[in-house]
Amino acid sequence: MFVWSYWMTIFTSPASPSKEFYLSNSEKERYEKEFSQERQQEILRRAARDLPIYTTSASRTIRYCERCQLIKPDRAHHCSACDICILKMDHHCPWVNNCVGFSNYKFFLLFLLYSLLYCLFVATTVLQYFIKFWTNELSDTRAKFHVLFLFFVSTMFFISVLSLFSYHCWLVGRNRTTIESFRSPTFSYGPDGNGFSLGCSKNWRQVFGDEKKYWLLPIFSSLGDGCSFPTRLVGMDPEQAPVTNQNEYARSIGSSQPFPIKPLSESKNRLLDSESQWTENESEEGTVRSGL
Repeated sequence: MFVWSYWMTIFTSPASPSKEFYLSNSEKERYEKEFSQERQQEILRRAARDLPIYTTSASRTIRYCERCQLIKPDRAHHCSACDICILKMDHHCPWVNNCVGFSNYKFFLLFLLYSLLYCLFVATTVLQYFIKFWTNELSDTRAKFHVLFLFFVSTMFFISVLSLFSYHCWLVGRNRTTIESFRSPTFSYGPDGNGFSLGCSKNWRQVFGDEKKYWLLPIFSSLGDGCSFPTRLVGMDPEQAPVTNQNEYARSIGSSQPFPIKPLSESKNRLLDSESQWTENESEEGTVRSGL
C-alpha cells in the first residue's frame, strides 16, 4: 500500500482547467491590445460571466493567468515548477517531484499515512535489538551500526511525517489547501478562510468520497470536477435573499448592517454579475437624487 500510494502520487498527472476557462482567440486579441487594466478586467468579466467562479484576487479582480492565458477556476493556482495551472493546488512537493492538487491529493494523504505506519513498523521491530545494543547485550558487533541506523532513521521520519500528516488532516477537516491556509480566498464579501468548509464530515468526503470502502485504497474517489466547489453560507443582499429567521443573520465585512445568509451556490447572481448590479443601483440612486 505504501508503494502503491507513492506510485500514484508521483505518476498521477496534475489536473488542469478545462477548455471553457481559456479565452477564445478574439478575446485574447482584444485583451492583449488593451493597455488599461480596467478594460482588460471588463473583457475578463464578460468571458467569465457563465463560469462557476466565486472568488477573486485580493484586489477584487478576476484571477487571470498570463502564462496559461486562462481564467483561473476557484482554488486553482499556477505552478512555476510544472508551468501549468493546477486545479485545487495544494503545493509542489519535491519529494515526489510532482504537484499535489485535486487529482492526487488523496494519494498524497495515503502516502503519508502508510509512510507513518511503515516507519512505526520498522521502529518497533528494531526496538528490542536497540535495547540490547544500549545495554551492551548485543553480541554481533557488525549489526550494531545497522540497528542504530534503522532505529534512529525510522524514529526521526516517524516524528516528521506525523507532524506533516497531522497538519494535512487539520487542513482536510477545514477544507483548506496549504496555499489557502496562508492566504485566505477572497469572496464577494471579503476574505474567508472557511469559505469552502461544509463541516468536518463533509469536508473529509470531499477528498475521500462517499464510499468508505475506497478511503484507504489509492483509487481516485474525490468528489467534484476540481473546477467548482460547494461553499458555506455567506452574506447576501436582503432584497435578493429569501426570508429567513431573525437569528439567521450574518454581519457583512466593512458594514454594520446585518444581511440574511444564503448559500453561495444557490445564489441567482454570481460574483461577477453582482458588480454590474451594484453599478446599476448606484446609477439609479444618482438619477433619483438629481431629480429631487
